[in-house]
Amino acid sequence: MAEKQTEKHHEQAAGLDLRADADILTLLAAGQAEAARAVTAAIPAIAKAAELAAASLRDGGRLIYAAAGSSGLMALADALELPGTYGIAGERIVVLLAGGAAALTDMKGGPEDDGDAAHAAILALEPGINDCVIALTASGQTPYPIAAVKAAKAAGARAIGIANNADAALFGLVDVPVCLPTPPEVIAGSTRMGAGTAQKIALNMLSTLMAVRLGHVHDGFMVNLVADNTKLRGRARGIVAAVAQVSDEAAAEALDVSGGAVKPAVLIALGLADLRAATALLDAHGGNLRQALAARRD
Repeated sequence: MAEKQTEKHHEQAAGLDLRADADILTLLAAGQAEAARAVTAAIPAIAKAAELAAASLRDGGRLIYAAAGSSGLMALADALELPGTYGIAGERIVVLLAGGAAALTDMKGGPEDDGDAAHAAILALEPGINDCVIALTASGQTPYPIAAVKAAKAAGARAIGIANNADAALFGLVDVPVCLPTPPEVIAGSTRMGAGTAQKIALNMLSTLMAVRLGHVHDGFMVNLVADNTKLRGRARGIVAAVAQVSDEAAAEALDVSGGAVKPAVLIALGLADLRAATALLDAHGGNLRQALAARRD
Protein backbone atom coordinates (compact mmCIF):
# COMPACT_ATOMS: atom_id res chain seq x y z
CA MET A 1 0.00 0.00 0.00
CA ALA A 2 1.37 3.43 -0.92
CA GLU A 3 2.51 5.63 1.92
CA LYS A 4 -0.08 8.25 2.91
CA GLN A 5 0.82 11.85 2.19
CA THR A 6 0.05 12.69 5.82
CA GLU A 7 2.62 10.10 7.00
CA LYS A 8 5.50 10.97 4.67
CA HIS A 9 8.80 12.32 5.98
CA HIS A 10 9.47 15.98 5.19
CA GLU A 11 12.46 16.40 2.87
CA GLN A 12 13.99 19.12 5.06
CA ALA A 13 13.44 17.40 8.42
CA ALA A 14 16.72 15.48 8.62
CA GLY A 15 18.80 16.81 11.53
CA LEU A 16 15.92 19.04 12.62
CA ASP A 17 16.71 18.61 16.31
CA LEU A 18 20.30 19.78 15.75
CA ARG A 19 19.38 23.14 14.28
CA ALA A 20 19.11 26.57 15.85
CA ASP A 21 15.75 27.59 17.28
CA ALA A 22 15.15 30.22 14.62
CA ASP A 23 15.85 27.72 11.84
CA ILE A 24 13.41 25.19 13.28
CA LEU A 25 10.69 27.81 13.72
CA THR A 26 11.26 29.14 10.21
CA LEU A 27 10.74 25.65 8.79
CA LEU A 28 7.63 25.14 10.93
CA ALA A 29 6.18 28.46 9.80
CA ALA A 30 6.87 27.60 6.17
CA GLY A 31 5.14 24.26 6.65
CA GLN A 32 2.03 25.96 8.03
CA ALA A 33 1.99 28.48 5.18
CA GLU A 34 2.38 25.73 2.58
CA ALA A 35 -0.48 23.78 4.17
CA ALA A 36 -2.67 26.88 4.06
CA ARG A 37 -1.95 27.36 0.35
CA ALA A 38 -3.05 23.79 -0.29
CA VAL A 39 -6.63 24.74 0.60
CA THR A 40 -6.90 26.76 -2.63
CA ALA A 41 -7.12 23.54 -4.64
CA ALA A 42 -10.25 22.58 -2.71
CA ILE A 43 -12.24 25.79 -3.33
CA PRO A 44 -14.74 24.23 -5.78
CA ALA A 45 -15.43 21.36 -3.37
CA ILE A 46 -15.73 23.72 -0.39
CA ALA A 47 -18.28 25.75 -2.33
CA LYS A 48 -20.37 22.62 -2.93
CA ALA A 49 -20.05 21.67 0.73
CA ALA A 50 -21.23 25.12 1.84
CA GLU A 51 -24.22 24.84 -0.50
CA LEU A 52 -25.15 21.46 1.00
CA ALA A 53 -24.74 22.71 4.58
CA ALA A 54 -26.79 25.84 3.89
CA ALA A 55 -29.55 23.75 2.31
CA SER A 56 -29.68 21.54 5.40
CA LEU A 57 -30.11 24.47 7.78
CA ARG A 58 -32.58 26.14 5.41
CA ASP A 59 -34.62 22.93 5.36
CA GLY A 60 -34.73 22.78 9.15
CA GLY A 61 -31.94 20.25 9.61
CA ARG A 62 -28.81 20.15 11.71
CA LEU A 63 -25.08 20.26 11.11
CA ILE A 64 -23.48 17.25 12.80
CA TYR A 65 -19.69 17.42 13.01
CA ALA A 66 -17.95 14.06 13.54
CA ALA A 67 -14.23 13.74 14.12
CA ALA A 68 -11.44 12.52 16.37
CA GLY A 69 -8.24 13.96 17.79
CA SER A 70 -6.93 17.17 16.28
CA SER A 71 -9.59 17.09 13.58
CA GLY A 72 -12.17 16.97 16.34
CA LEU A 73 -10.74 20.11 17.90
CA MET A 74 -10.93 21.90 14.55
CA ALA A 75 -14.56 20.80 14.20
CA LEU A 76 -15.38 21.91 17.74
CA ALA A 77 -13.83 25.35 17.21
CA ASP A 78 -15.90 25.89 14.06
CA ALA A 79 -19.14 24.59 15.53
CA LEU A 80 -19.01 26.51 18.81
CA GLU A 81 -18.61 29.86 17.07
CA LEU A 82 -21.53 29.57 14.66
CA PRO A 83 -24.26 30.64 17.13
CA GLY A 84 -22.38 33.72 18.34
CA THR A 85 -21.07 34.79 14.95
CA TYR A 86 -24.02 34.01 12.71
CA GLY A 87 -26.94 33.56 15.07
CA ILE A 88 -27.47 29.90 14.18
CA ALA A 89 -29.44 28.24 16.97
CA GLY A 90 -27.29 26.06 19.19
CA GLU A 91 -29.66 23.11 18.90
CA ARG A 92 -29.02 23.05 15.16
CA ILE A 93 -25.30 22.36 15.75
CA VAL A 94 -24.03 19.02 17.08
CA VAL A 95 -20.43 17.90 17.64
CA LEU A 96 -19.57 14.22 17.95
CA LEU A 97 -16.01 13.97 19.26
CA ALA A 98 -14.36 10.58 19.69
CA GLY A 99 -14.02 9.99 23.41
CA GLY A 100 -16.73 12.51 24.24
CA ALA A 101 -16.27 15.42 26.61
CA ALA A 102 -13.45 13.59 28.40
CA ALA A 103 -11.32 14.00 25.26
CA LEU A 104 -11.20 17.75 25.86
CA THR A 105 -8.95 17.27 28.88
CA ASP A 106 -7.39 13.86 28.15
CA MET A 107 -7.25 13.10 24.43
CA LYS A 108 -6.44 9.41 24.17
CA GLY A 109 -5.84 7.70 20.84
CA GLY A 110 -8.07 4.69 21.34
CA PRO A 111 -11.51 6.32 20.92
CA GLU A 112 -10.78 7.25 17.31
CA ASP A 113 -10.96 3.54 16.47
CA ASP A 114 -14.35 3.10 18.16
CA GLY A 115 -16.69 3.04 15.21
CA ASP A 116 -19.41 1.45 17.33
CA ALA A 117 -19.47 4.52 19.57
CA ALA A 118 -19.87 6.80 16.55
CA HIS A 119 -22.66 4.61 15.16
CA ALA A 120 -24.49 4.71 18.49
CA ALA A 121 -24.02 8.48 18.80
CA ILE A 122 -25.52 9.07 15.37
CA LEU A 123 -28.48 6.78 16.03
CA ALA A 124 -29.15 8.62 19.30
CA LEU A 125 -29.58 11.81 17.29
CA GLU A 126 -32.24 10.17 15.07
CA PRO A 127 -30.88 11.85 11.93
CA GLY A 128 -33.13 12.62 8.99
CA ILE A 129 -32.93 13.69 5.38
CA ASN A 130 -32.44 17.36 6.27
CA ASP A 131 -29.44 16.77 8.53
CA CYS A 132 -25.87 17.09 7.27
CA VAL A 133 -22.81 15.36 8.73
CA ILE A 134 -19.45 17.09 8.35
CA ALA A 135 -16.82 14.42 8.93
CA LEU A 136 -13.14 15.24 9.31
CA THR A 137 -10.09 12.97 9.35
CA ALA A 138 -6.59 13.87 8.20
CA SER A 139 -5.82 10.33 7.03
CA GLY A 140 -9.27 9.78 5.59
CA GLN A 141 -9.40 6.33 7.21
CA THR A 142 -10.23 7.03 10.87
CA PRO A 143 -12.97 4.61 12.00
CA TYR A 144 -14.91 7.05 14.19
CA PRO A 145 -15.88 9.65 11.54
CA ILE A 146 -16.27 6.95 8.88
CA ALA A 147 -18.73 5.01 11.04
CA ALA A 148 -20.60 8.24 11.80
CA VAL A 149 -21.01 8.93 8.08
CA LYS A 150 -22.15 5.39 7.32
CA ALA A 151 -24.81 5.52 10.04
CA ALA A 152 -26.02 8.97 9.02
CA LYS A 153 -26.19 8.09 5.32
CA ALA A 154 -28.12 4.91 6.13
CA ALA A 155 -30.70 7.15 7.81
CA GLY A 156 -30.92 9.37 4.73
CA ALA A 157 -28.80 12.28 5.96
CA ARG A 158 -26.44 14.30 3.78
CA ALA A 159 -22.68 14.15 4.29
CA ILE A 160 -19.52 16.15 3.68
CA GLY A 161 -16.08 14.58 4.10
CA ILE A 162 -12.87 16.52 4.70
CA ALA A 163 -9.50 14.73 4.58
CA ASN A 164 -5.91 15.34 3.56
CA ASN A 165 -5.15 12.26 1.48
CA ALA A 166 -6.48 11.92 -2.05
CA ASP A 167 -7.27 8.21 -1.63
CA ALA A 168 -9.27 8.72 1.57
CA ALA A 169 -11.83 5.98 2.18
CA LEU A 170 -14.12 8.71 3.54
CA PHE A 171 -14.51 10.24 0.09
CA GLY A 172 -16.35 7.21 -1.25
CA LEU A 173 -19.04 7.57 1.41
CA VAL A 174 -20.04 11.22 1.26
CA ASP A 175 -22.04 13.50 -1.01
CA VAL A 176 -19.29 16.12 -1.15
CA PRO A 177 -15.64 15.08 -0.72
CA VAL A 178 -13.18 17.86 0.16
CA CYS A 179 -9.52 16.93 -0.31
CA LEU A 180 -6.96 19.24 1.27
CA PRO A 181 -3.67 18.11 -0.31
CA THR A 182 -1.29 19.29 2.40
CA PRO A 183 2.42 18.49 2.09
CA PRO A 184 4.27 16.11 4.45
CA GLU A 185 4.41 17.38 8.02
CA VAL A 186 7.69 18.79 9.33
CA ILE A 187 7.15 16.39 12.25
CA ALA A 188 6.11 13.28 10.32
CA GLY A 189 2.51 12.30 10.96
CA SER A 190 1.81 15.20 13.34
CA THR A 191 -1.36 16.24 11.59
CA ARG A 192 -2.27 18.72 14.30
CA MET A 193 0.09 20.98 12.37
CA GLY A 194 -0.23 21.42 8.60
CA ALA A 195 -3.26 19.17 8.09
CA GLY A 196 -5.03 20.68 11.10
CA THR A 197 -4.31 24.20 9.90
CA ALA A 198 -5.73 23.41 6.47
CA GLN A 199 -8.82 21.82 8.03
CA LYS A 200 -9.47 24.89 10.17
CA ILE A 201 -9.12 27.19 7.16
CA ALA A 202 -11.43 24.98 5.09
CA LEU A 203 -14.03 24.94 7.88
CA ASN A 204 -13.80 28.71 8.24
CA MET A 205 -14.42 29.06 4.52
CA LEU A 206 -17.22 26.48 4.43
CA SER A 207 -19.19 27.86 7.37
CA THR A 208 -18.69 31.48 6.32
CA LEU A 209 -19.92 30.86 2.77
CA MET A 210 -22.80 28.87 4.25
CA ALA A 211 -23.74 31.87 6.40
CA VAL A 212 -23.50 34.20 3.42
CA ARG A 213 -25.88 31.99 1.42
CA LEU A 214 -28.28 31.86 4.37
CA GLY A 215 -28.45 35.68 4.35
CA HIS A 216 -26.55 36.10 7.61
CA VAL A 217 -23.88 38.36 6.07
CA HIS A 218 -24.60 41.75 4.51
CA ASP A 219 -21.80 43.79 2.92
CA GLY A 220 -19.30 41.93 5.08
CA PHE A 221 -21.23 42.52 8.32
CA MET A 222 -22.44 39.64 10.52
CA VAL A 223 -26.05 40.82 10.61
CA ASN A 224 -27.56 37.77 12.29
CA LEU A 225 -25.79 38.21 15.60
CA VAL A 226 -27.67 39.00 18.78
CA ALA A 227 -25.70 41.33 21.06
CA ASP A 228 -25.41 39.80 24.53
CA ASN A 229 -22.24 41.42 25.92
CA THR A 230 -20.54 44.81 25.89
CA LYS A 231 -18.28 44.04 22.93
CA LEU A 232 -21.11 42.68 20.79
CA ARG A 233 -23.44 45.55 21.71
CA GLY A 234 -20.84 47.97 20.41
CA ARG A 235 -20.34 45.88 17.27
CA ALA A 236 -24.08 45.58 16.69
CA ARG A 237 -24.52 49.34 17.08
CA GLY A 238 -21.84 49.95 14.48
CA ILE A 239 -23.37 47.44 12.06
CA VAL A 240 -26.85 48.93 12.33
CA ALA A 241 -25.47 52.45 11.93
CA ALA A 242 -23.46 51.45 8.84
CA VAL A 243 -26.16 49.42 7.08
CA ALA A 244 -29.06 51.76 7.86
CA GLN A 245 -26.85 54.85 7.56
CA VAL A 246 -28.11 56.33 10.81
CA SER A 247 -26.38 57.77 13.87
CA ASP A 248 -25.01 55.62 16.67
CA GLU A 249 -27.77 56.93 18.89
CA ALA A 250 -30.50 55.92 16.44
CA ALA A 251 -28.85 52.51 16.01
CA ALA A 252 -28.75 52.00 19.78
CA GLU A 253 -32.43 52.90 20.08
CA ALA A 254 -33.37 50.44 17.33
CA LEU A 255 -31.36 47.70 19.01
CA ASP A 256 -33.18 48.38 22.29
CA VAL A 257 -36.46 47.78 20.47
CA SER A 258 -35.20 44.61 18.75
CA GLY A 259 -33.68 43.11 21.88
CA GLY A 260 -30.19 43.32 20.41
CA ALA A 261 -31.00 41.53 17.14
CA VAL A 262 -29.28 43.30 14.26
CA LYS A 263 -31.48 42.45 11.25
CA PRO A 264 -34.76 43.79 12.68
CA ALA A 265 -32.90 46.72 14.23
CA VAL A 266 -31.74 47.80 10.76
CA LEU A 267 -35.33 47.82 9.52
CA ILE A 268 -36.59 49.61 12.63
CA ALA A 269 -33.88 52.25 12.28
CA LEU A 270 -35.10 52.79 8.72
CA GLY A 271 -38.64 53.47 9.87
CA LEU A 272 -40.54 50.23 10.34
CA ALA A 273 -43.08 50.65 13.08
CA ASP A 274 -41.96 48.01 15.55
CA LEU A 275 -40.28 44.65 16.10
CA ARG A 276 -43.34 42.73 14.92
CA ALA A 277 -43.36 44.52 11.56
CA ALA A 278 -39.60 44.06 11.11
CA THR A 279 -39.80 40.37 11.99
CA ALA A 280 -42.72 39.82 9.62
CA LEU A 281 -40.83 41.44 6.74
CA LEU A 282 -37.75 39.34 7.42
CA ASP A 283 -39.80 36.15 7.71
CA ALA A 284 -41.41 36.91 4.36
CA HIS A 285 -37.94 36.88 2.80
CA GLY A 286 -36.41 33.90 4.56
CA GLY A 287 -34.48 36.07 7.00
CA ASN A 288 -32.50 37.69 4.18
CA LEU A 289 -31.88 41.30 5.12
CA ARG A 290 -30.95 42.47 1.62
CA GLN A 291 -34.18 41.09 0.21
CA ALA A 292 -36.18 42.63 3.06
CA LEU A 293 -34.56 46.01 2.42
CA ALA A 294 -35.36 45.76 -1.28
CA ALA A 295 -39.00 44.89 -0.52
CA ARG A 296 -39.26 47.82 1.85
CA ARG A 297 -38.13 50.18 -0.93
CA ASP A 298 -40.58 48.74 -3.49
